[in-house]
Amino acid sequence: MPDQEQPREIAPRVVVWISAGAASAGAGKITLSAHPDAVLAYPDPGSEHPDNARFLDDLERWYDRPIVRLRSDRYVDTWQVWTERRFLVGPAGALCTAELKKKPRFAFERPDDVQVFGYTSEEQHRADRFRQQNPEVTLVTPLIERGMTKDDCLALLARTGIELPTMYLLGYRNNNCIGCPKGGMGYWNKIRVDFPDTFARMAALERDLGHTVLRDKNGAIWLDELDPSRGNATTESDFECSLLCAMVEQEVAA
Repeated sequence: MPDQEQPREIAPRVVVWISAGAASAGAGKITLSAHPDAVLAYPDPGSEHPDNARFLDDLERWYDRPIVRLRSDRYVDTWQVWTERRFLVGPAGALCTAELKKKPRFAFERPDDVQVFGYTSEEQHRADRFRQQNPEVTLVTPLIERGMTKDDCLALLARTGIELPTMYLLGYRNNNCIGCPKGGMGYWNKIRVDFPDTFARMAALERDLGHTVLRDKNGAIWLDELDPSRGNATTESDFECSLLCAMVEQEVAA
């Protein structure tokens, strides 16, 4: 009687989490060189600059691989989350991040996935914290392993001829949704200039919800009362709205 064929062991899936930024773009390219069958996934919150779609299309041509776009099955964009949930942002983070990025990721991922994130060499401490807070996740950080900085990733993209997303070209430090509730006074004053309709819409929503996105030592600051000279978007504390941020927020809220 012939020997029974042993079942083939299926290797874990390698998933690269893509955002519309240079670091995750570089991490994706490096990962594909070693794992050509890696899955590239992008959680789309629905409120980012429309140029991000062009950037993702450019990355797909560079990778010669599709990027899976993930969307919430309940909310269209951040504005729907804020309006229906009657909440903007608090000490535990923003609901829009959890609903539009974290939940679609959880629905897509598998327990044995090898997950690749675009931490750069300046962010070793963030990678260390992530591993401590998420021991169940197999995290791979190809940029840190190669000592690559954010500037290295920008240079890598520049050599490909891929233009950075519009929000970077406008001078924003991160390519978040237009009108991120985590932004500071300088950020919102820049939004006032670059996207006046978004500024006005958020100012009106604040009043409707009775809640502000900004505070200082004296308390709440309403956008429609914000001094246009306050804050500096280039020097304010860095804030990023990403899957990494969503995971940390989950730990804080637990």
